[in-house]
Amino acid sequence: MKLSIVIVNYNVKYFLEQCLHSVQNACKGLESEIFVVDNDSVDGSVKMVRDKFPEVHLIENKENKGFSTANNQAIRKSKGEYVLLLNPDTIVEDDTLRKVVEFMDQHPDAGGLGVKMLDGKGKFLPESKRGLPYPSVAFFKVFGLSSLFPKSKIFSGYHLGYLDKDKTHVVDVLAGAFMLLRKSVLDKTGLLDEAFFMYGEDIDLSYRITKAGYKNYYYPGTRIIHYKGESTKKGSLNYVFVFYNAMIVFARKHFSKENARAFSVMINIAIYFRAFISILTRFFNRIMLPFLDALLIFAGMFVIKDYWERHFIFPDGGHYPYAFVHIAVPVYLTIWLLCIYLSGGYDKPIRLRRLIQGMVVGTIIILVGYSLLNEHYRFSRALIILGATWGTLIMLLERYLLHHFNVNGYKLNSEKNKRFIIIGEKEESERVAQLLQQTGMNPSFTGLVSYHHHRQNSNGFIGHLGQVKEIINIHKINEVIFCAKDVPAQVIIDKMSELKNEQVDYKIAPPESLSIIGSNSINTSGDLYVIDINAIIKMSNRRNKRMLDILVGLTLLLLYPVAIFVVKNPFGLLKNIFSVLFSFKSWIGFTPHSEYEEGRLPAIRPGVLNPLDAFRNKNIPEETTHRLDMSYARDYKLTNDLNIIIKGFRNLGRT
Repeated sequence: MKLSIVIVNYNVKYFLEQCLHSVQNACKGLESEIFVVDNDSVDGSVKMVRDKFPEVHLIENKENKGFSTANNQAIRKSKGEYVLLLNPDTIVEDDTLRKVVEFMDQHPDAGGLGVKMLDGKGKFLPESKRGLPYPSVAFFKVFGLSSLFPKSKIFSGYHLGYLDKDKTHVVDVLAGAFMLLRKSVLDKTGLLDEAFFMYGEDIDLSYRITKAGYKNYYYPGTRIIHYKGESTKKGSLNYVFVFYNAMIVFARKHFSKENARAFSVMINIAIYFRAFISILTRFFNRIMLPFLDALLIFAGMFVIKDYWERHFIFPDGGHYPYAFVHIAVPVYLTIWLLCIYLSGGYDKPIRLRRLIQGMVVGTIIILVGYSLLNEHYRFSRALIILGATWGTLIMLLERYLLHHFNVNGYKLNSEKNKRFIIIGEKEESERVAQLLQQTGMNPSFTGLVSYHHHRQNSNGFIGHLGQVKEIINIHKINEVIFCAKDVPAQVIIDKMSELKNEQVDYKIAPPESLSIIGSNSINTSGDLYVIDINAIIKMSNRRNKRMLDILVGLTLLLLYPVAIFVVKNPFGLLKNIFSVLFSFKSWIGFTPHSEYEEGRLPAIRPGVLNPLDAFRNKNIPEETTHRLDMSYARDYKLTNDLNIIIKGFRNLGRT
């Protein structure tokens, strides 16, 4: 056996599926075996591997054993001369495995090998080649000097930015996303150190390989796509703590006591520094737009008030009461911003319709409340209307400017009315086009592009692969989707690299799959279009469901003296009301103990009622129960919740 490929998976089913398709293509003509070690995923990964890749050796862990332990499980069972540790969120070229095996055969001094990695937009990932995290290297990395001077030999020691990314080099550290290892070297150095749960194990093993007298090579003769960050979100606090603590484990293991102690102190400072920055950044990102809205609306209302009182209300002198600016206006702002939030006006991507909807609803609420106030507190209806008009206009302008200057995350309607091209053969490209429609993307343009030059004039095609750049410019394309069944991975990566400066995103549709997968940048968690038409996990649906829970809970609390005569368990109803209001439960959840194919149901709050309560006959087969739960999760509507509550009203006291 020449090659054993080991993939550790944790809840990235669709990326794993795409990865396995590319690996199978790359294994043709090569004596190889593939292992997938699943760390107790709950997204249906195991069933997908069993159904679609029966030839893969599947190891099912009943708990998350971590990256090192899971890889070691497969390595111990492997028979290959070489072992490739591969991330599930990667795609390899069709000749990648053949090329890297040939390189290792020609370089007996090579203990390990890494390749050129590109992100989901075809841009080079600097972690393709790395140096050891000596204290000075770690210091420059942690405090940003390596980013400021990416080509400096002094400051860029972590990513070895001074080395040409298009030439082969001996490097200190191999990236765990693609780590080809000589099995005989592993027998000498030992396997991955299981003291590293996640992160740091690749640095540790790379270091042990060099200490054993072998070399680690960076080889750019082939490339892979790495959707960096799918298995672990790199912006999270958990990542900060786990990653930097892994560095401490490495230092204690390999550095002298004095150096390790100094390194640990510096890393601990870095941990809290980066954690503070992470919290601050996330907080700032969340409040920036509402804060800017409030500031601009308040400033505008102050100017409007000043103009209105001087020219219309108090032309001979005088002012609105102190309470208007310091109490009434902040209350108006709170109501407007809250209504915008509840209408989805702060969801990303930005939808101007929801912003306007929130302002209109908020203005109506303010005007209704205004009419009910004592005359002493009715300052000016005109100022409310003028303020709402100003607020709407300035927020629309603000969002347009954010979109125009391409501020990260603030794109207008980026999920709607996109313009797509799909590259592949007719049958598969039409399947993908239909899949795209079913996801609810509502593209304004979908063009089919033939992979083969001689088929460009076939019915339905607007051109061929060689014309993609012109097609993108002429048709103003936002997104390119490659059909992996028809277009080889090498061609996909070539095109992504060639067009990396075009303002387009890239996705890949695996064959016979209900997913279209991609990643727009190394800072995003990636994009995944799946046949979940209006999934319950969408932010807007979660918010709407929560608002319905609160409204129903408050209504039931008011009607409790009457409800006790209808509901079977009145005391249970009271308990459920407070459980729902305090977010411990929802009025509607999934069927108790319902597990659909390895836990494919999304995580939501446990429900008092469930879809079965909409039916009088409760003797429904388990398979039908699963389908009801999946239908509820995939195509969520508030009317479904209301229907279940009405039909199951007598059971609202269920505990």
